[in-house]
Amino acid sequence: MGKFKIGQLVATRAVDERTRGDKKFYNFVAKSLKRHINCDWGDLCDEDKESNEQALKDGGRLFSAYIFNKQTDEKIWIITEWDRSVTTILFPEDY
Repeated sequence: MGKFKIGQLVATRAVDERTRGDKKFYNFVAKSLKRHINCDWGDLCDEDKESNEQALKDGGRLFSAYIFNKQTDEKIWIITEWDRSVTTILFPEDY
């Protein structure tokens, strides 16, 4: 169980297709989601991490970023809406 409710979990089509065909990427996404719900915001600057901590108190949107491949800077974002109704896993280019 995480430190906040994630609501409905959804992923963009691109992330969904990639997880179906790439076990290593699937495991990365699962690990990243676990980190997100435990308030490990991943590869964010300190200011963004602090914004998330404030959002936990005030009910704001929560945002995390996790790098899958440092050489290509391939990453995913995980966003939990302010009302905790939905958490979305996406590639930055899907935003």
